[in-house]
Amino acid sequence: MNLYLMRHANAGIPRENPVLDAKRSLVKEGKEQCMLMARVLNSLKVQVDVIVSSPLKRALQTAQFVGTELGFEGNVQISPALGIEGDYAAFQELLAEYADYEGMLAVGHNPNMFQYLGRLITGNGGAGIRMRKGSIARVDLSSHPPRLHWLIDPRMARSFYASVGKSSRPKTSRK
Repeated sequence: MNLYLMRHANAGIPRENPVLDAKRSLVKEGKEQCMLMARVLNSLKVQVDVIVSSPLKRALQTAQFVGTELGFEGNVQISPALGIEGDYAAFQELLAEYADYEGMLAVGHNPNMFQYLGRLITGNGGAGIRMRKGSIARVDLSSHPPRLHWLIDPRMARSFYASVGKSSRPKTSRK
């Protein structure tokens, strides 16, 4: 299985009240991050068979926006394993539940997402991997140990898109 771990996009300033914080929506920049990262996934020809999200609004919105842009026609599944209170054991159960799928997009929060990623690829969580808001990592779970293929964040994606139109080669005439 190809697992795509995604941290939710920008939802503005966290609220002190946990009930209000759980209902925090994506801000304009967060919605733009979703569209940008979905374009990156499309350009990489990513195919997802299932999308699973944290139950919190900002993660669910991220999953829905990205899924729509990818042309995903199914429903986004909800799992507490991807929520703020999720733990690695619950995450492993989630992976086992969807093990028959070829591609899975899991949308959650930090610190869980980078901890899950670190434990997947090292076995002990020793990897110090930073996942900015909107970041996506591709992990091949079929190799042992699972292998990180790439990690792309919105800043990197923006710089890729900005440089695509520019050629580093000098223009020469062909006669």
